[in-house]
Amino acid sequence: MAPQIQTRSRLRSRISRLSDTNLLTSITVAVFIVMYLCAILFLQRGFLKPQTFFNMLNANAALVIMSCGLTLVMITGGIDISVGGVTALVSMCSAVYLDYHGGNLFGALLISLGIGLAFGLVQGYLVAYLEIQPFIVTLAGMFFARGMTTIVHSEPFNVAHQGLVALKDTRISIPFLGSFNKRGDFIPAYMEIGVLAVIAVTAGLFAVLKWTKTGRNFYAVGGSRQSALMLGINVKRTVFLSHLICSLLAGLGGFVFFIHVGSGSPAHASGYEMNAIASSIIGGTMLTGGVGNVIGTFFGVMSLALIQNIVSSVGFDQPWWTGITIAVMLCLFLIVQSIIIVKRKQSNQSEPSANAEKG
Repeated sequence: MAPQIQTRSRLRSRISRLSDTNLLTSITVAVFIVMYLCAILFLQRGFLKPQTFFNMLNANAALVIMSCGLTLVMITGGIDISVGGVTALVSMCSAVYLDYHGGNLFGALLISLGIGLAFGLVQGYLVAYLEIQPFIVTLAGMFFARGMTTIVHSEPFNVAHQGLVALKDTRISIPFLGSFNKRGDFIPAYMEIGVLAVIAVTAGLFAVLKWTKTGRNFYAVGGSRQSALMLGINVKRTVFLSHLICSLLAGLGGFVFFIHVGSGSPAHASGYEMNAIASSIIGGTMLTGGVGNVIGTFFGVMSLALIQNIVSSVGFDQPWWTGITIAVMLCLFLIVQSIIIVKRKQSNQSEPSANAEKG
C-alpha cells in the first residue's frame, strides 16, 4: 500500500505544480487524442490516413487563426464576436478587388489586413479607453461588417482570377506521410497554403504568451485588473493591444478563408464567431480571463472538426446532431474548468492553514 500512496502523492504534487493553463491544455489534447483513437478503432479506417487529419486542418485553417486571436482577448477577460463578420467582409472585398478591379493577390492581402486593422483600432479604442462593454462594441462591429459585406456586393460569386485559382490549388506535399490507394500506389499527404499561416500564427502567439512581457501582461490583466494596475501594468494599452491583434488576425484569417473557398458571399463565415469562442473554451481558455493557451485553442478547433467527421461517419448527416454534440462537449469542458478552479482555490486556502499549524 505504501508504494501506491507514494505514487498517488507524487501524481497529485505534479498536477498541483501545473498551472491552470497547462492543465486545461493537457486535458484538451488528451481528449482530442482519445476521440481520434476511438474514431480509428470503432469507425472508418479512413481515420488512420494522415490525410484525414490534414483535411480537417485545411478546412479549418482560417478558424484556427481567428480563434487564436480571440484567445488573446478572452485571456484579458474580454470577448470579440465580430471576427466572423470581418472574415466575410474581407473575403468579399478581396473577391471584388480581384475580379472587378483587376487587382493582385498582394493588394488583396493588404486590403484584408487593412480591414482588420481598422476594426481593431476602433473596437480596441472603444473597449479599452472609453470602457464600453466589449460584447456591445463587437456586436455592433459584427452587424456593421455583415452590412458592409452586402453593400460591397450583394450576390455570391466565384473568383476567376488566375493568381487566386493557382494559389487555391497549391498543395504542399509531405512525402514521408501518406497512404496507399486501392491500386497499391503511395499517395503523399498534402497541406494547403493556408496551413503555413496557421503554423506561423500559432507558434508566434505561443512564444509571445510564454516568453514575453506583453504575454505576461495579458494574463495579469485577465487575472485581476486591479492587481495589474498595482504592478504598474498599463491595463488600457494591454486591452487595446489584444483587440487590435485579434482583429488583425481576423483579417488574415479572412484572407486564408478566401483562398480556401475562392469566392465572395455575404453568407461566408456564418457562425464562425461562435465556433471560435467554443474552440477557445474547449481549448482551455476561461471566460473569466487569466487562463488560456493558443496550443489548446488549436486542438479545440481540431476537436470540433473531429466531432463533425465522427458524427458524419456514424450516419447522422443532419447538421443539428453536430450542434448538439458540440453543445454537450462545451458544457462538459465548462464544468471541468469550474471544478479545477474550485479545487485550486480550496488547495490554495488549505496550504496556508496547514503551514500555520506546522509552525
